[in-house]
Amino acid sequence: MEPDHVGRLMEQWRVERPDLDVSPMGVIGRLHRLSAALHDQLRPVFAAAGLSDGEFDILASLRRSGAPYELTPGELSATTMVTSGAVTKRLDRLVGAGLVSRSVCADDARSRRIRLTPGGLALVDRLVGEHVANEHRLLSGLTEAERSRLASLLEKWGRSDQVG
Repeated sequence: MEPDHVGRLMEQWRVERPDLDVSPMGVIGRLHRLSAALHDQLRPVFAAAGLSDGEFDILASLRRSGAPYELTPGELSATTMVTSGAVTKRLDRLVGAGLVSRSVCADDARSRRIRLTPGGLALVDRLVGEHVANEHRLLSGLTEAERSRLASLLEKWGRSDQVG
């Protein structure tokens, strides 16, 4: 079998720098390339609905939280792992589109609650189905056992002190 792009780069480095163990490039390089390709394949589902992937992430976080599909901006920031400024920017656009609403917290007038509107709930329910189907399509070249093993390895690596 012909080596892939990363394999060819590794072969070149083995010739030019035989003193280096370039095997990490096989993992890191492929993950980097896959990440870019996956973003290109995932974004169209959200873009077709007029959303960025970050805006979908906000809607999905609210939906995952369970009824009444409501969180504070701080909770959203923790759930999406983006800064509060980025959450605010996304929320402004989602409020403008009528997909979420903001309200003052009953017990703290300084705090806000963000809630999915009925339209936002319907949209995220439709999109999450399309998104999961798209992810299944993207992983269709792997068996269920391979997907499970890969997910376990990535989780282990992500929890390591070197990355996580």
